[in-house]
Amino acid sequence: MRIVYSPAQTLHHSLELDGGQLTFSWESPIRAVRVAERLSSDHEMIEPDPFDRDLAEQIHEPDYIDFLGKCWDGWVAAGKGASQAMPFTWPAVGMRDIRPSNLQGQLGYYSFAADCSIGPDTWTSVAVSAAAAQTAARLVTDDLAAAAAASTPVAFALCRPPGHHAGARQFGGYCYFNNAAIAAQALLNVGLCPVAILDIDYHHGNGTQSIFYERDDVVFVSIHADPEREFPFFAGFADELGSGDGNGANLNLPLPLGTEPGEWLAALDRANEWLARHRPEALVVSLGVDTYEHDPISKFKLPTDSFPTIGARVASLKLPTVLVMEGGYATDALADNVAGFIAGYERGR
Repeated sequence: MRIVYSPAQTLHHSLELDGGQLTFSWESPIRAVRVAERLSSDHEMIEPDPFDRDLAEQIHEPDYIDFLGKCWDGWVAAGKGASQAMPFTWPAVGMRDIRPSNLQGQLGYYSFAADCSIGPDTWTSVAVSAAAAQTAARLVTDDLAAAAAASTPVAFALCRPPGHHAGARQFGGYCYFNNAAIAAQALLNVGLCPVAILDIDYHHGNGTQSIFYERDDVVFVSIHADPEREFPFFAGFADELGSGDGNGANLNLPLPLGTEPGEWLAALDRANEWLARHRPEALVVSLGVDTYEHDPISKFKLPTDSFPTIGARVASLKLPTVLVMEGGYATDALADNVAGFIAGYERGR
């Protein structure tokens, strides 16, 4: 399998407010390093193409992209020194929906959670991470155009930072650009329609859902922890079905904390059946492996030997596929879990 990755994705470091303490984020650079080291011996490693601003603007608002690119310089110019740029207030119910001129206000306007900060290398890493997703989509569509693939084409974007919590104008949940949404849009742009996004991260892909919620050219299904009990809390409920043109193009499958492999795999079978009814022409997978039983911030019970099975069942859809890395924070097991998924996927193609 082709793996799209750049060491530049490890430059970004983030702080988060966790349990009342300001700490280094669980979403650390070592995650990508471990996975890249594990995969590089058996797979082709490919550098991302340059970041495509025009493609990103089909998903994210231009002023938000500008903010991400300029925030750190503005923070330093404001005399904040070497500390990370973080919001401390957010617009809430009853407040006006306005974009402040003040940078501190903008940090709140453009974010939704206290688990992300912006530092000197954030822009570099998030832009290259998005470029990895767009490049993986290009590899798949190039294969289709050339009829070059002996089997259904696939590529893996080893994205770090992840992306599925990022909305059109918001960062949060460790995510800045929505890499999966960018990959889906790239597939749409060459005429593949509809495109399916299957999100198997432990947490609901609220950003992906919000971007496509009123569209019918992308169908979205997410298997995740019940938002009554788990982040992001305010999205991911079963009655969220899409609206407008997107009505019926959104499916959420929330599961209880402590979910075991059998129950989780039954949800995946239901997701696959639902996707098949929509007849997608391509697939993007938000590949979170934080469903792992020992993940430090998650509460499902999937052992390492579940991930090859998951990969094989995803491959059974027989669609041109872009795999996009999302969560997974048990760093000692992360590479094994990702490699297991990929091995299962390749056996199931």
